[in-house]
Amino acid sequence: MIEVKNISKTYGGKKVVEDVTLQIPKGKITSFIGPNGAGKSTLLSMISRLTDTDEGEVIIEGKALKAWKSKELATKISILKQSNHVNLRLTVRDLVSFGRFPYSQGKLTKEDWAMVDEAIRYMELEEMQHKYLDQLSGGQNQRAFIAMTIAQNTDYVLLDEPLNNLDMKHSVQIMKVLRSLVDDLGKTVILVVHDINFASCYSDHIVAMKNGKLAREGSIDKIIDSETLKHIYDMDIPIQEINGNRIGVYFA
Repeated sequence: MIEVKNISKTYGGKKVVEDVTLQIPKGKITSFIGPNGAGKSTLLSMISRLTDTDEGEVIIEGKALKAWKSKELATKISILKQSNHVNLRLTVRDLVSFGRFPYSQGKLTKEDWAMVDEAIRYMELEEMQHKYLDQLSGGQNQRAFIAMTIAQNTDYVLLDEPLNNLDMKHSVQIMKVLRSLVDDLGKTVILVVHDINFASCYSDHIVAMKNGKLAREGSIDKIIDSETLKHIYDMDIPIQEINGNRIGVYFA
């Protein structure tokens, strides 16, 4: 379990995350939702220790985040940032192999390459694994970076807007892969996602942010609710149930 206790972060005199306390359940998908500027990405970044907290603390499996050694933490938590840029000219396979660095320190074993192959297969990148990243579309690049994160094989997988640059087909593919990581492999997935309907259909738990504060958290039924969503987004969002899923009709 990940516990977040009264954490805050200030940039330029403005608190972008303010006094957030929550528990993220293990072995589940937790989605962070909310308007732009709500503090979702900053919160995710602090949980992964990419960004320091100004106040409060994060506890992972009973141990304070600041007490984890970097190498140890890299085998416990993997994170995919919103913007990913690599200056080296790498193939997809090269990039995915970087996910094994915390274990191999660059000297990949047979077992490491097996994990690389599995991640490539998971993301259906076999046919393009020897292509260079600059030869791929934005969506293909995104899938390659997600494969690298999967290859890291951590208990906790954190993803900041993983559906960026993806069409509908590949967005669904990614969410199904994340669901499989949880259901089949026992991973804990935490992601920032803008589309409330992806959060509704694939999450177990939803954390809603607004103006840097925790607005609501809970189950799908609790959060994907017209009154709750109006509080979060300041707009009317009717809810329809389709094939057992609660769908927000926000485009009408």
